[in-house]
This record gives sequence, structure tokens and C-alpha cells, in this order.
Amino acid sequence: MAAKPMAERRTIVVIAEDDPDDRLLIEDALKEASRRSVEVVFVNDGADLLDYLHRRGPYAGAGPAHAPELVLLDLNLPRKDGLQALAEIKRDEALRAIPVVVLTTSQSPEHVARSYELGGNGYITKPDSYKDLVQVMVNLERYWFQTVRLP
Repeated sequence: MAAKPMAERRTIVVIAEDDPDDRLLIEDALKEASRRSVEVVFVNDGADLLDYLHRRGPYAGAGPAHAPELVLLDLNLPRKDGLQALAEIKRDEALRAIPVVVLTTSQSPEHVARSYELGGNGYITKPDSYKDLVQVMVNLERYWFQTVRLP
């Protein structure tokens, strides 16, 4: 069976976020900002993220066969933190083309630098207001889904 053309399939955004309140806010803001049909998949930590991307463990056979169009990655995660997960994704030939944008509360210059050193595609500090979060999602949607061409 041939893959659906990009225009016909849902856009998948995987979000590694363990805070339930942040999950709700991010999902609502992303859906409010996006002009396309977005499927949001949440994972609890970096270990779950890698399991999802590799379709193993509880994610074996789950979801569509194609890779997500974007991963939003919090740094402060249990079990395997965001930087560890980012390093593994970008070392893996099968995963490294997936855009990974860090979305975290940290404003640490060290975290910013390390995220880019590991191959992160962007670094965003979570805004303080929902209105600003929606604007961040508008900008992400425009850039990643309208401006750049993804593999």
C-alpha cells in the first residue's frame, strides 16, 4: 500500500511532556493555531518517546506507520530526560531527520547550547501566558508545516 500524499494524511506531532496541565495547554494551543488536521501524541518521558518512535514496547503497532512531522520535547522529564532522548534520536539514522524542537521552562544558556550541540532543531522557552503559547504554536505551524519542506 502506497503512503498517502502529505496533503491527505494527518500531521502528527509527538510531545514529550509529563505535566498534565502543560499537556492540556499545549494541545489546545496547537489545535487553535493550526490550519491543518493535527494528531497530537503525548508521551511521558524520553524513554517513552524513543519507544514510540521505534514502535516498540507499549507502542508496538500503535499509530500510523510514518514518522511524526515534529517532536516537541521538554527537558525536565522523569526516567530519561529530554537531552538524553535528543542525543539518542539524533544518533539514530532512522530517526535523525525528524525535527525536534525543545519546548521547556528552562532559560539556561547551557541547556540552549547543549540542545543545539546534540542536533536539536529549535529551542523555545515556554511562555507565561496561554495567548503567547498560541502565538508560539502559530509560529511553529507556519515554519514547520508551511515554510520548510520536510523529508
